[in-house]
Amino acid sequence: MSRNGKARRRLSAEEKVKILDYQRFGVVVADADGNMTKIVEKPKTPISRRANIGLYYIRNWQLLYEGIEWVLQRPRNMGEYFLTDAFQYMIEHKAKIRVIDVDGWYDAGKIDTLLETNRVMLERGRARVPSGIDRSQIIDPVYIEDGVTIENSLVGPNVSLGAGSIIDNATLRDTIAGNGTRIVRSTLHNSLIGDDVFVAGVIGEVTLGDHSEVRGDEG
Repeated sequence: MSRNGKARRRLSAEEKVKILDYQRFGVVVADADGNMTKIVEKPKTPISRRANIGLYYIRNWQLLYEGIEWVLQRPRNMGEYFLTDAFQYMIEHKAKIRVIDVDGWYDAGKIDTLLETNRVMLERGRARVPSGIDRSQIIDPVYIEDGVTIENSLVGPNVSLGAGSIIDNATLRDTIAGNGTRIVRSTLHNSLIGDDVFVAGVIGEVTLGDHSEVRGDEG
C-alpha cells in the first residue's frame, strides 16, 4: 500500500483494451476515482478487460494478513486459494485500493505470448549480435549470446539464442533456444526450445523442454 494506507496495483493499459481471453487472468473493476471495487481471479463471465499483472505495493499488512486468514478458512475457490480474494476482503473492509495502469504488459504465460514478448523486447532495444559470425545470414532483430556458433544458416527475425548454442545448416525465425542447444539441418519457426536440446532434420514448429532430443531424419 501507499504511505497513506492505500494499496497500489499496476495494471495493463494495453490489456484492458485488448484482452479477450479473460478466463486466463485476474481482472479488476475500478470506480470513477480509480479505486478498485472488485477483483476476480479467472472470472467465468467477462466483467472487465482490465488485467491484473500481479504487482502490488502494500503498507497495511495487518488487514492483508486478516484477509489471507479469512481466505484460508473458506472452501477453496476453483480448487485454489487466491490472493485476490484477500484483496477483495480488504475492499469490503473499507480499504481504498488504487488502480495504476502501466504502459505495457508482456505476458509469458503461454508459448505464443512468450514468443510475442520476445519479439517486442527485441524491437525495443534488447537485440544484440556478437562479432565473429560468418558464413551465415542474420536478419534483425535477434539476440545472440556470446559463444554461439552459427554455420551456413539463416537466423531471424525475432530469434533469441542462449550461450553455447550451435546452429548448423538451419533456418530459424520467431524462435527462442536455450543454452547449449544444437540445431542442425532444420527449419523452425514459432518454436520454444530449452537448454541442452538436440534437434536434427525437423521442419515446422516445436516445443521442447530441457535435455530433449528430436531427430526428423537419419542425422
